[in-house]
Amino acid sequence: MTYAIRTHQLTKGYRGRDVVSNVSMNVKRGEIYGFLGPNGAGKTTIMKMMTSLIKPTGGDIEVLGTRLQANSHEVLKRIGCIIEYPIFYDKLSARKNLEIYCEYMGYYKKDAISEALALVNLKNVEDIPVREFSLGMKQRLGIARAIVTKPELLILDEPVNGLDPIGMQELRDLFYKLSRQYGITLLISSHILGEIEQIADTIGIIREGKLIEETSMSEIRGNHTEHIELSVSDYPKAAYVLEHELQAINFQVKEEEGLINVYDPALSQNDIIQAMVRNGVEIGKINNKNLSLEGYFMQRMEGSKKHA
Repeated sequence: MTYAIRTHQLTKGYRGRDVVSNVSMNVKRGEIYGFLGPNGAGKTTIMKMMTSLIKPTGGDIEVLGTRLQANSHEVLKRIGCIIEYPIFYDKLSARKNLEIYCEYMGYYKKDAISEALALVNLKNVEDIPVREFSLGMKQRLGIARAIVTKPELLILDEPVNGLDPIGMQELRDLFYKLSRQYGITLLISSHILGEIEQIADTIGIIREGKLIEETSMSEIRGNHTEHIELSVSDYPKAAYVLEHELQAINFQVKEEEGLINVYDPALSQNDIIQAMVRNGVEIGKINNKNLSLEGYFMQRMEGSKKHA
């Protein structure tokens, strides 16, 4: 198996504290990798290290088969990226901004700029000064700049920020097309989990600078989709019954929402109902549910807190 990105024990410290700690990621060539984590978890820092914007204090990074070093200029030409908010020459047009970028990159393919602008649906505004663009239009232009040189790898930090639902769908379709038709590898961070769920092949979940899980979306759908959702009259007692009588090892009490989610596949609705009745716990409702990526993400976040 070939990888577009591999990190080994990647670490970054600031002022005596590790903000990224021993992260070992594996991004396969041609896939869409969703990089998930709360704000401040270390996603942007890792992406900056992958693009040589900052240097790690420990560990290694291999990009497109090349170990990143201070002089790894050639491999960086094969990467397109948006890290944090894209910056442009605001007084110049979208086309002129891309021309300057292509000149800087030494890329002179005819029609590349027109193709990139068309892909992000900016073809009709290419001669308007960027200062007149909305936030969403600037985000699109950032993606056009990232793809104009036909990179092998795209590293995109929150690329759908500022976009309306239609814009998000258009970019979702674009990312899928870049991966499936052009064979480009995409590493995408996002806090909009519903978008990642629809396009990602693999997800990595990071919390407090540590990679707590790396798994395929097919595995999540296959092994973690089903759970039982119930509301009860006495949450502490219900939790005790689940843990001590039914030996449930994976459940979540969401008292503020009036729910308990049981993720243990060995338990059925009937098992839970009988146990609650025996112990005098009233059940308001009980249903089988599918677990979304957001639910899975929150479950993993809660689980990592318990073991921290």
